[in-house]
Amino acid sequence: MSKTSMTKAEREAFLAETHVGVFSVTEPERGPLSIPVWYHYEPGGVVRFTTGGGSKKATLMRASGRASILVQTEAPPYRYASVEGAVRIAGEPDYERDVRAMAVKYLGAEMAEAYLVSIATEYQDIVLVELTPERWFTVDYAKAFG
Repeated sequence: MSKTSMTKAEREAFLAETHVGVFSVTEPERGPLSIPVWYHYEPGGVVRFTTGGGSKKATLMRASGRASILVQTEAPPYRYASVEGAVRIAGEPDYERDVRAMAVKYLGAEMAEAYLVSIATEYQDIVLVELTPERWFTVDYAKAFG
């Protein structure tokens, strides 16, 4: 283990913080499709986010069954966690847990309500995605530079 690697507890706590994730899934004969996503994670669990059921990323996930997500800090000392594993479409999301709570987490209560109104007509095609962390690559540069 590198001196800048995070411990299991550190990496799981870091992934559970609020970051915009960059979700990547293989696209045959091209580079991976990488898309920013809002996500939810609790230590020891799966990474959850929602997407359109007919979206390109949903189609690619169904075909590959594997994906990754990368989260990072935006200011030094930089930290990041890249997580790879099995991915699946888990059916319809729970609106309160997976849609409303996620909007509040990323936008705050007031902006979340406006956002939820704006996406109401799109909501009928939303699916829940679950990524099971299997491999982690992490760095915490604070460990090297204090």
